[in-house]
Amino acid sequence: MQLGRLGQHRVDAAESYPLGVDFALMRVFMFRLRTVRAKLIVLVALSSLATLAALPVLSWVMHRQLIAQISERVPQAIRNFRLELRQQQRAVSTSSRQASRTRELVEGLRLWNEAAVGTALEAVIDAHPNVAIAAFDELGDLVAARGFDAPPPSTDEVPGLAEGLSGLDEMEDLRDVLVHGCDGQLGSPPAYMVAQRARSDAGSLLACIPIDPTYFSEVATKLGVEIALVGPSGKRITGTARFPTELLQGAVIGDETHPTIVEDASSLWALSRFAPRSLRGKVGDFSIVMALDVSDVRKIVRQNLTFAAGVLTFTAIVALILGARLATTMSRALSRVNVALKQLEHQQYVHVEALKTGDELEDLATGFNSMVDGLKERDKLRSTFGKYMTEAVLEHLLAGKVQLGGETLTVSILFCDIRSFTTISEKMNAQELVGLLNEYFTEMVAIILDEGGVVDKYIGDAIMAVFGAPVPKPNDAVRAVRAALRMRAALVRFNGRLAARGIPDLRTGVGIHTGEVVAGNIGSEARMEYTVIGDAVNLASRLETATKELGVSLLLSEETHQLVKGVFNTRPVSEITVKGRVQPVMTYAVADL
Repeated sequence: MQLGRLGQHRVDAAESYPLGVDFALMRVFMFRLRTVRAKLIVLVALSSLATLAALPVLSWVMHRQLIAQISERVPQAIRNFRLELRQQQRAVSTSSRQASRTRELVEGLRLWNEAAVGTALEAVIDAHPNVAIAAFDELGDLVAARGFDAPPPSTDEVPGLAEGLSGLDEMEDLRDVLVHGCDGQLGSPPAYMVAQRARSDAGSLLACIPIDPTYFSEVATKLGVEIALVGPSGKRITGTARFPTELLQGAVIGDETHPTIVEDASSLWALSRFAPRSLRGKVGDFSIVMALDVSDVRKIVRQNLTFAAGVLTFTAIVALILGARLATTMSRALSRVNVALKQLEHQQYVHVEALKTGDELEDLATGFNSMVDGLKERDKLRSTFGKYMTEAVLEHLLAGKVQLGGETLTVSILFCDIRSFTTISEKMNAQELVGLLNEYFTEMVAIILDEGGVVDKYIGDAIMAVFGAPVPKPNDAVRAVRAALRMRAALVRFNGRLAARGIPDLRTGVGIHTGEVVAGNIGSEARMEYTVIGDAVNLASRLETATKELGVSLLLSEETHQLVKGVFNTRPVSEITVKGRVQPVMTYAVADL
């Protein structure tokens, strides 16, 4: 289909619209943005722009709809025009033929009775007021005429009439288009001629349908179009008053099925040229140019396009506003988590105030708070455990490497007990006694932990410590004995402070034994305690008890002595019999390093 200036402009706009987008550049641009809020807003903005970018495509689609509607209306108007022209020509032909067969007309022609012939012709005029009709005798001279301003005096004055009638049968019509009408006068509008021979060769009839503005106006009113008659030379001869004649200059006019859309100063026209068979004459073919004013269709299309553009723009603005609000909400939620995460890096356990979004962002804040609570509890547990064991042991336990049950380990066990503590406690109230024990335990436990030991438990005023569990080391026995010596020296300093407060000195006994134990978590899955059990534990406890009888503050077993004799000054004390053992146990005292 050929497009006019308006149509071509819209098609060019649609074809020039870029359908592809460089996603690589877009990705780089998006990742350069520093905040989630900015990225989300840009994403929503791009979606809105994509929606607005569809307007040229929508305009092109609506233009195609305009073309489709025009393509339906123009061929229909042309078909109606052909039908109207054909019906009128057939009706005139039928009326003139009926008149040529009447007795009055035939006798009037033979008798040259102008009145009788005129009466027969008036019957045709009554049926077709816009038709001019003339009757000629057998020699071709005019007998009577109706509807002519200047009827032709003979058939010879009408181009091609005399020649055509000579070989014409009574049942045939002679049809032609006369450039200057039936009267042949210059300036007369063209006419469609229908000629017939009268019955019994009494003469002939000539009926002329003038193709003038009046004729076109009547047809145009019925069809709702503007019509122009174009001669064989391509020049407009006549037509309706509103026909856009200036558009014929230089415009390539389409055919019946492919009209040309052309825009003038105020209207949009669909132009189609066609040549009805009935307008083909001896001097050439006359054609009809039909102009359909489709400004109303364009107006509707523009209104629809404006409405669609308004809806899309409104939708884009609403989407941008809502997207910006959503982006702000998401950014606030993530920002709160980010701030709390940075505080968590500095071991500041703060909760995130969750925004009521009802989605993963709210779940993220809730989950983060649960994680903070867990880390806080773990840190608290770590801090508590740190008071009883070394960092290495603590990491071993927190890593979950110690399961319910146990493992066989060779460890050094230290028992330290305050002698005659019952006598001392009788002179103190409960608060004073607890305070004294806490002060004493603080001194002793700090040394045990510093030497890498683990405080297994407190038994009243006694301390049980283990060296080598849960992580054994080659010098566990040395560290145990060194801890005992440091505890003995610390007790001397501690007693000096007690003496200043009027409190009697504390004396302790320490027993150390090295042997195999079962070390692990004892209890249930719900509640367990890390400890060591075995005969080695009992022997270490018996050694601590034996310090009272042997009069020494520190006793080592033979097994421990063999491991530390090259490090400390030791001396044998005596063999003792331990309950539960058949063989006596050799004990050793330690003087110093």
